Amino acid sequence: MEYYTVDQVAALLGLHVKTVRGYVRDGRLPAVRIGKQYRIGKDDLAAFTGLPAESMAPGARREVDVSSVVRIDGIGRADADRVTTTVTSSLKGAPRGAFVECAYDEERGQLKVVVLGGLETSATVLTIIDTVLEG
Repeated sequence: MEYYTVDQVAALLGLHVKTVRGYVRDGRLPAVRIGKQYRIGKDDLAAFTGLPAESMAPGARREVDVSSVVRIDGIGRADADRVTTTVTSSLKGAPRGAFVECAYDEERGQLKVVVLGGLETSATVLTIIDTVLEG
């Protein structure tokens, strides 16, 4: 079994070392005491975080997703169609999991754009929306 030090666990989880030690002392995070130091098992850390053990490896790629809703008020049908077409066509060739949904409310003159995906894809979509509205 692979073990981590308290310092390594703190770095992996983005927590302060004292916080991790508190979790160990409270019994929330199982650990083995070796000399004066604690060691946390890879499987125990995975159970504590709810993440697969493979994602706990130092240097493992962290996945980040973004969910955003863009509300554009005072927009006419033609401009709403232009934003919708430009944004949806920009996703061709985008990584899997990228998703955009547009809904136009003609009575309110309001367009809502729901963007789901990774950081880079979401940032690109938001930049495209800004560019289309500015142009």
